[in-house]
Amino acid sequence: MPHNILIIGATGNTGRSVLAHLPALLTSAGLDYQILALTRSLTSPASQSLSLLPRVTILEKDWTTITTSWLLANSIQRIYVAPHNLPTQFFDESALLVAALAAGVKYIVKLSTNLCFIGPASPVYYGRAHWAVEELLSTPEYGDVMWTALRPNVFTSSFLGNTVDWIKEYRETGTQTCLNVIPAADVPIALIDPADVGRAAAALLALPNPSPHNRKRYVLSGPADVTGRDIADIVGREAGVSVAETKFQYQDWLEGLASQGYGESAVESIRAGIEMVWDGRSGLEGAPTAGEMLRLCPPSVGVAESLRAALEGRGE
Repeated sequence: MPHNILIIGATGNTGRSVLAHLPALLTSAGLDYQILALTRSLTSPASQSLSLLPRVTILEKDWTTITTSWLLANSIQRIYVAPHNLPTQFFDESALLVAALAAGVKYIVKLSTNLCFIGPASPVYYGRAHWAVEELLSTPEYGDVMWTALRPNVFTSSFLGNTVDWIKEYRETGTQTCLNVIPAADVPIALIDPADVGRAAAALLALPNPSPHNRKRYVLSGPADVTGRDIADIVGREAGVSVAETKFQYQDWLEGLASQGYGESAVESIRAGIEMVWDGRSGLEGAPTAGEMLRLCPPSVGVAESLRAALEGRGE
């Protein structure tokens, strides 16, 4: 049986980009890995599209049910894991890592979170969870498993959704409503496109020898800082109109998280993270992209391009 690379979160915002780039990178590197990509639905349009890629087999499986025996039966040697950020994240992700260790998995690329969120005293609960997972991997018990943690800045897809909806509504009705923008008006933030994160993960997974990146934690930020006012200007240019009214530091969207399985304390924890972004810690000065990643696979997608891709459906 050939050795395989497992992609967890294959149809998610970064996983799709991993799959889009990994087959060609493996071929260029002369590696014969096949790719197993997990999805929650084989019939979804994303799964159907990804199944056409070379070397890729799409499997319908909940990654939180993965066991050592399953990894061994599928000859998994490398893993990309983009975990959920529900309150059970540490339980689920650490269970996967225990199984991977027992199965002799050789290399793991872990998607982490924004640098300013990560730490044992972070008010952001999933920042604490990512910190705990990274610390778990750093212990001597995991010495035989190589791993790299990618710490992306705030995703463009998370902070541009309101602006995409505003442009679509304006194009349909010709009427302007208030433009709600999550970033602060004048505070820089280096938003990163999920596609750039996926490209970086694919570049790591395709390395014949990933040992130079073993036990490394790499920040990934977008190619340039933007402010809320910059985003409003980009929206206006894309819509072909001067935006009449803009509300910055928009946070009403947080109230909708309750219907997605987030309790009140989790919502307030996420709110604390947004406030940390507003204080300037997510700009390039505070969170520059790691030099190793600038050399291997530098982020290149700017906010204007991300917005245009979302409007055209290329980011979905």
